[in-house]
Amino acid sequence: MISELHQKLINKEITATQLVSDYFKIIDEKDNRIQAFLTLDKERALKEAEQVDEKIAKNETIGILEGIPYAVKDNILTKEIKTTAGSKILENYIAPYDAAVIEKLKRKGAIILGKTNLDEFAMGSSTENSGYFTTKNPNDLERVPGGSSGGSAAAVKAQMAVFALGSDTGGSIRQPAAFCGVVGFKPTYGAVSRFGLIAMASSLDVIGPLTITVEDAKIVFEAIAGRDKNDSTSIEIKKEEFKKNPKETIIGVPKEFFVKGLDKEIEETINNAIQKIKANKFQIKEISLPLSPYSLACYYIIMPAEVSANLARYDGIRYSPRLDFQNQNLDSLNLRDLYFKTRGEKFGREVRRRIVLGTYVLSRGYYEAFYKKAQKVRRLIIKEWEKTFKKVDFVLTPTTPTLPFLIGEKTKDPISMYLSDIFTVSANIAGLPAINLVSGFSKNDLPVGLQIISSRGNDFSLLEFSEIIESILK
Repeated sequence: MISELHQKLINKEITATQLVSDYFKIIDEKDNRIQAFLTLDKERALKEAEQVDEKIAKNETIGILEGIPYAVKDNILTKEIKTTAGSKILENYIAPYDAAVIEKLKRKGAIILGKTNLDEFAMGSSTENSGYFTTKNPNDLERVPGGSSGGSAAAVKAQMAVFALGSDTGGSIRQPAAFCGVVGFKPTYGAVSRFGLIAMASSLDVIGPLTITVEDAKIVFEAIAGRDKNDSTSIEIKKEEFKKNPKETIIGVPKEFFVKGLDKEIEETINNAIQKIKANKFQIKEISLPLSPYSLACYYIIMPAEVSANLARYDGIRYSPRLDFQNQNLDSLNLRDLYFKTRGEKFGREVRRRIVLGTYVLSRGYYEAFYKKAQKVRRLIIKEWEKTFKKVDFVLTPTTPTLPFLIGEKTKDPISMYLSDIFTVSANIAGLPAINLVSGFSKNDLPVGLQIISSRGNDFSLLEFSEIIESILK
């Protein structure tokens, strides 16, 4: 899609101004029902589009992303557009700088349409935890779009943006991509700079693209990847091609991902996809990842611990709006009151839950019993994946255990909601690249996601292989 639009721009079949205007028109028509966007930036977007048109009129060369309109998850900092992280505590916050990924895309000439809705501080699997409103699934407006990048996935699926950026801590790109029926790519941890991403769990967070096709994901990833002096965890990924022919390519299918609780329609659709892949001469091999069932438990100890530390900065003084203390006796007002009142009222229920959990597992007497043990398990999971990729080239699994669920269906059962990430968290725990592809549809026309995981740093090869699988499944 990006390549086609680029060609139309350079052939002068369309203008960048027309393109941007058309997307705002689609947003006007659809977003009152879907509610994917928190903020739009129409005036600035049209000005930037005019600048691209001026270059084209002068027959100057434009890059492949120049003039292409996209959406940004609202936990990624944008200098001139407010960034709320889906929280009332950052209701009117405007960052003093752009995130590294935004800087890179600006240099490439891509145009931001607006910021998309998310679960507050990226904590959730349904976008129902947003401090503002619930985004709807474009396939069925009574169902959730997944989370936490639900707004980004819904915007791409509803054709309200060519592509979108999301963040993935335990599945927050791949799970909403599966629920909405788009491509969602989580790069290797560190492959994309986290500078300017509002931190949730710093050892797990990754920024990545949501797109219509794998080719588009590859184009966007290439634009945002690379080392960054402002992010000490960032790394350079080698651009290695996928060179093996099908007969030499071994795809592992872990039996632990096909267990009781997996929706029957998903299991059937994934098995059909495996048969199609096998019919194209690829080797399919059943494998075992016995430690993978522990990934979710490990994640829900490490993640809240890091949340507790990262969200301590929102104290009612530096970033967040101060609450009204006018009716309170000033002599009795103290810093503790300010902290408790601001954080208690402005943080949502799920955020408060995870802060409490994280503070508990880091507290004296429990640190060794929970947090330290979880880190040991994490190390074992990483080693298990390393051994696995000595035997197979890629691992194929369902992306989610269920089809998109109804709005309100799981809000009163946090454990049931957390289980939505059971197939995706392992890649985050191990820092591996993983992608969601659409493998088919249920009898009610709901998309079914197929996840492909590869070894650390093997991002470009995974994307090229995924293009092949995408063409087979189509």
